Amino acid sequence: MEVLLIGAAACITALITSAWLMTFAKWFPIKGVDAFIIDYKTLIRAHVDYALMALFGLAFYGVGIELPTIACWCIAVGGFSNPTIFTIAAFDPNFWNKKIWKIYAAISFTVSSVGFIWIVYTLIRYALEKSGN
Repeated sequence: MEVLLIGAAACITALITSAWLMTFAKWFPIKGVDAFIIDYKTLIRAHVDYALMALFGLAFYGVGIELPTIACWCIAVGGFSNPTIFTIAAFDPNFWNKKIWKIYAAISFTVSSVGFIWIVYTLIRYALEKSGN
């Protein structure tokens, strides 16, 4: 389950990095940096998504019950790769038209969905067992 902490730490690092990148590109322009960011709205989406995924990882770790290891890996990997889709898209104006990124997005969404569904199932099963049903 500690992989959830590593995934959360990676998301927090990306969160802070994206915040500084947007700050420097927008308010303290460094020649060339602002030219790389094509879509600020999409980078903001990535920024928020990194925060949410970090919080999910920390919450799932802190829930206090043993979670399936593979599901934790799916959350850690998918939780980082999902917001990274928006990060890449913020720098590439043709992102949404490229087959490689569509494949990457499909794999990322599948991995994270498997992790979330598995953990939700585990939490519901635990709650029902504790309630005696």
